[in-house]
Amino acid sequence: MPVASNDLTAPDILSTDFALDPYSVYETLRSGYPLMWHEAMGSYIISRYADVERAMKDPAFSNRNYDWQLEPVHGRTILQMDGREHATKRALISPALRGRDLAEKFTPIIERNSRELIDGFASEGRTDLVASFANRLPISVIVDMLGLPRDDHERFHQWYSSIVAFISNLTQDPAVAEAGLRTKEELTAYLMPIIEARRAAPRDDLLSTLCTAEIDGVRMTNEEIKSFVSLLLAAAGETTDKAITCLVRNLLDNPDQLAAVRADRTLIDRALAETLRYSPVVQMVMRQPDADVELSGGVIPAGSTVTCLIGAANRDPDRFAEPDVFDLFRTDLDLKRAFTAGANHTAFALGRHFCVGAQLARAEVAVGIGLLLDAVPDLRLAPGFTPVDAGVFTRAPERLLVEFTPA
Repeated sequence: MPVASNDLTAPDILSTDFALDPYSVYETLRSGYPLMWHEAMGSYIISRYADVERAMKDPAFSNRNYDWQLEPVHGRTILQMDGREHATKRALISPALRGRDLAEKFTPIIERNSRELIDGFASEGRTDLVASFANRLPISVIVDMLGLPRDDHERFHQWYSSIVAFISNLTQDPAVAEAGLRTKEELTAYLMPIIEARRAAPRDDLLSTLCTAEIDGVRMTNEEIKSFVSLLLAAAGETTDKAITCLVRNLLDNPDQLAAVRADRTLIDRALAETLRYSPVVQMVMRQPDADVELSGGVIPAGSTVTCLIGAANRDPDRFAEPDVFDLFRTDLDLKRAFTAGANHTAFALGRHFCVGAQLARAEVAVGIGLLLDAVPDLRLAPGFTPVDAGVFTRAPERLLVEFTPA
């Protein structure tokens, strides 16, 4: 039988101790509490790699939890769809976020925004890399990819922050929930007239591509496009923002590996893949089984909410050797498939609901980090500063104070 969260010996993932150091708690969960019922969250919690992998791949598990978790702030998105509907809508979206479109149309946008942000601090010799770069780049890129006014970068950044706070609101703070719902109304009012205009007169941008894409007579509705843009802001913005931060922190903590990346920029992909395993930005996702499912530790009843601990699965010693060591050269991480649905880390989810924006995130990190190291090759942590991770649903340092020789 699953362990109940009122067992005084069971870890609590909403506790202060967990927020300070989730990885030691993950070890306890994997070894002693692989299936636990958490009363306050109304969810079963799973932590072993094999169980998390199954919950992401097994058709018995659905994404119906997103009906209440995400739909109130985004509207109905591709994450909630299954079967033919999901396959068709994914096929309408994904070509614009990978391949030729990504290489030819959107990589120059990533380069331009990266350079502009780096130019803003490169001459100063010191910066908080989160505030000046990592937190700004993804949203600026998305706004420009959509073909929206660059003057609205700050407005979208505020909307993005509100949406992410809503999704991460595990304690159900009413003020945070209210702000998220208000953002949904504001974003809808902003986007709907623009979507109508792009349908009538398409341009060479992502929003127009979403408006005109068609498969077997099926197109995305205005509401679906608006919801996808909202999802893109939160999912692509939050994950890339924190992935850049965590990757740089991990390299600064391992000077020999930083030196290797400086000498060979193709290693940025390896560093990102290992960062996604070692310090995944999204620490947990939820699923809902449509039938009773037996996992390590007991049976999960049909219709229950299941919280899959990505951070725990990616440090499972039954899957990865020396899992608590950051090593971009490790041989048990499949680099060839690290940014596909066949990845053997769980940071982008797995199977049919693998992150549709994974290749975009990969490009933003590769370009952004490469240009950063070009501009400030002697990047180092500021004296006396130690990065501190924060967050439960998503996790990364809130500040990353660095120094370098002014450009």
